[in-house]
Amino acid sequence: MAAASGLLSEDKFLCPVCLDVFTEPVSTPCGHNFCSECIQKYWDSSDICQCPLCKKRFSTRPDLQVNTVLSELAAEFKMLVQVKASSPDPQLPETADVLCDICSEVKEKAVQSCLMCLASFCEVHLEPHQRVAGFKSHILFDPVKNLDDRMCKTHNKITELYCRTDQDCICVLCFKTNHKGHDVVPLEEEYEELMAIKDAAMANIQSMIQCQSEKIAEIEKSVDEARMAKAASVQVFKDLIRSIQRSQAELVEAIEERYRTIKQTAEGFLTDLKMEVAELKGRSSQLEQLSQSVDHHHFLQSFPTLCFPVNKDWTDIGVHSGLSFEAVRDAMTQLK
Repeated sequence: MAAASGLLSEDKFLCPVCLDVFTEPVSTPCGHNFCSECIQKYWDSSDICQCPLCKKRFSTRPDLQVNTVLSELAAEFKMLVQVKASSPDPQLPETADVLCDICSEVKEKAVQSCLMCLASFCEVHLEPHQRVAGFKSHILFDPVKNLDDRMCKTHNKITELYCRTDQDCICVLCFKTNHKGHDVVPLEEEYEELMAIKDAAMANIQSMIQCQSEKIAEIEKSVDEARMAKAASVQVFKDLIRSIQRSQAELVEAIEERYRTIKQTAEGFLTDLKMEVAELKGRSSQLEQLSQSVDHHHFLQSFPTLCFPVNKDWTDIGVHSGLSFEAVRDAMTQLK
């Protein structure tokens, strides 16, 4: 369980009796939650009907109903645990399983790629680049697939420049033709400039993750307050005599309708927020890996799409129950 997503606190979804994620969770009148089967077995084994946590006694065994909100959240928590356990660690796609282009039979794993030769080499076949004077000037970098992507499709020359105007890697002939008059710099210069703002971009993403996580906690608290208000309102009706059962049913229906609206709204917000946080964490992880690469071309192609995420502003968005136990109690006093 400890490997689960940090978006949800694990202890919120553990039954105090079996210490596992809730199965058909129910809430006692004192506000504590247990698996339905666990609390029933606990009461069956004792002569006293009381809460296992706060020890509050009940004159009669409460008629407990499944807490649908907690049940759905627990199910989502289980799913997050399973997804986390089955998801492999992200890695840069172009650096995985690059094989030597020279090996004729059994292909060995490449250790370097050459931008001048447009080929990848294993340890053995890389040796001439380290020994022969003519090869020592070649540009070597971590092995990548599709070396042809480093060549200009129009002029068949190496893309050594970066056009800031069009945000694209270009060759020297492109600079003199289609990109004439554009803001063009060497790849290395653009790489260094973006690396300088990388830390700020990552800090911004982490700040957004923190804000969204706090918003999730706020919405979950609102849903729990709505659930407690609903339970308290229903308990008031249980204390009334049969002559006001019709009034009880009408008011409970109104409360249920409001609760369903709150629940539906909160679930939509929670789903969007969790997806945003997951996406931001993915961007953060990819950006961290990207910062380790010295492949300028790949960095420049990938960095703009990772460091400036567009997310919804959640500052003024929230869920409020609008349910008041005191108002219900006053209404019942008038009915009596």
